[in-house]
Amino acid sequence: MTKTPLNTDNIIQRVLDKDIRAAGRLMRWVDDDLDKVKPLLAQLFEHTGHARIIGITGNPGAGKSTLVNQLIKELRQRGKTVGCIAVDPTSPFSGGAILGDRVRMQQHALDSGVFIRSVATRGNLGGISRSTPAIVHILDAMKFDVILIETVGVGQDEVDIVRLADTSVVLNVPGLGDDIQASKAGILEIADLLVINKADRDGMQRLRRELRTMIELGDFEENDWKPPVIETIATSSQGIDNLADAIFKHLEWLDTHQDQKHEVELERHHHYIGLVAMGEIERIVQHERASERWSEQLEKVRTREISPYEAAQTLLSYIIEAKR
Repeated sequence: MTKTPLNTDNIIQRVLDKDIRAAGRLMRWVDDDLDKVKPLLAQLFEHTGHARIIGITGNPGAGKSTLVNQLIKELRQRGKTVGCIAVDPTSPFSGGAILGDRVRMQQHALDSGVFIRSVATRGNLGGISRSTPAIVHILDAMKFDVILIETVGVGQDEVDIVRLADTSVVLNVPGLGDDIQASKAGILEIADLLVINKADRDGMQRLRRELRTMIELGDFEENDWKPPVIETIATSSQGIDNLADAIFKHLEWLDTHQDQKHEVELERHHHYIGLVAMGEIERIVQHERASERWSEQLEKVRTREISPYEAAQTLLSYIIEAKR
């Protein structure tokens, strides 16, 4: 099927001018992974580096969406413009996000200082989608002060958000029946801030004690940042001001510890490059599927003449030779 040509006229300048429709269109192209998007994103990249990126993650049912909604309100009251990326599960029917941005945060719909975008995971593990970094770049180029990334509900090792965010906020909820709910494999290890949401539930004091004990047992150097434990009840906005204070305190700490800030930025761009490279590899593999070489290797794997590892290496050698 022939793709409809993209009308890219002036879209970069329109995005830089905070044209919401142009930004939404570019984000849709990014999510569709259209070929022409990468040169456009390359043009935008020099205009990034302004925003502070805050990741909000935690178990399913922790109240992330409600907390993000209240945090946007608090940040706006402090005069900050906010871009928000809400990563949702993928619909098995449409491939899109099951929950949409217009369903989530209606009260911000008419606020020009807020831009909310829902994206689907499209099967990507780690709590975010592969399109998330590119959408961060678009919002950053639009000069939003703060970019919030709300991950899909994550488990113990889905911690990609730490590679993108300046500050990672991990939500916990009392009474889920799992002591230190996600610490066993490491989601708590990525936290710059630990939040006990739904702090009016039974078990809050026990969870707070366990989290603080875990922090005290951590391997911290003298000047390291030690994650505070913040209690919130997002449904009634309780503790959201304290959470915002803690976020800005951590950002200030980063600014005064340039070596740590440099490490965060390097990790972020390492992750960006890796995602782009993976996309290129997938595109090449899809192209190779139509070739005789692919069919030959596939048949050899089917008949156990070679392993999938050997087939992949052979195809990679073909690709490298073709590029020379």
